[in-house]
Amino acid sequence: MTTESLPLDRPRRFHFDWLFPAMFRPRQTLARVAEQTNDTWLTPLLVLTLIALIHVAVAGPMRQAAVQSGQNLPEVAQWWTPEQLQQYQQIQSSMTGPVFIYVFPALLSVLAIWVGWLVLVGILHLVLTLTGGRGSTRVAMNIVAWASLPFAVRDLAQIIFMLTQKQLVVGAALVGFAPNDGTMVSFFLAAVLGLIDFYLCWHIFLLVVGVRVTTALPLGKAIGGVALTLLVWLSLQALPAFLSSQFGSLSAIQPFF
Repeated sequence: MTTESLPLDRPRRFHFDWLFPAMFRPRQTLARVAEQTNDTWLTPLLVLTLIALIHVAVAGPMRQAAVQSGQNLPEVAQWWTPEQLQQYQQIQSSMTGPVFIYVFPALLSVLAIWVGWLVLVGILHLVLTLTGGRGSTRVAMNIVAWASLPFAVRDLAQIIFMLTQKQLVVGAALVGFAPNDGTMVSFFLAAVLGLIDFYLCWHIFLLVVGVRVTTALPLGKAIGGVALTLLVWLSLQALPAFLSSQFGSLSAIQPFF
């Protein structure tokens, strides 16, 4: 006598149908994400990576033209000395080949997405554990990935702008609110404020919602934990731009997301 074993239902590997609900109906969708016993972070990270690569491809010709004309100065360049500006422009003029225009930016974008995700997961999980949260590392990995989708929307908006206006996106969020007194504090504050925009606020909102549905923390602790996490995360992201502004010999590096 033989018995047939029923096929086990394998969890889905991709969840593209969750993309829009995760951004516009986050409570229900992130609660569903938290209920999964498998990793669901691959779908949002693949979307972020694909759109980031398209962004690099679209911006490539415009970036090359800007380098040749000396127009691609970072926002923090307004605090540089004439000698730093000249040194930066000399280095940029030697970086007009495909490797510097496409390959390196693409690699940096991919590394920024995946490494930035892991760093943010580690910081968030540590902070929430210290504040009494009971979420697992797997759940944190899933929630952070899905909460990062607003950055894909930002890249899409910039791609549409570049295709329609035939120019690079200029202006970096709240950098104009930084004091212009030439001190190291003002340089670092400018680098941090340059990372803050509407999409980051959207990301923070999704993180708070995700923390609330995956841990037993009250709203105040959830907001505080996410705020502390983002403070550390933004400080780490601001370091490349800060060092670039100090030494004037490093090209601008994009933030993690």
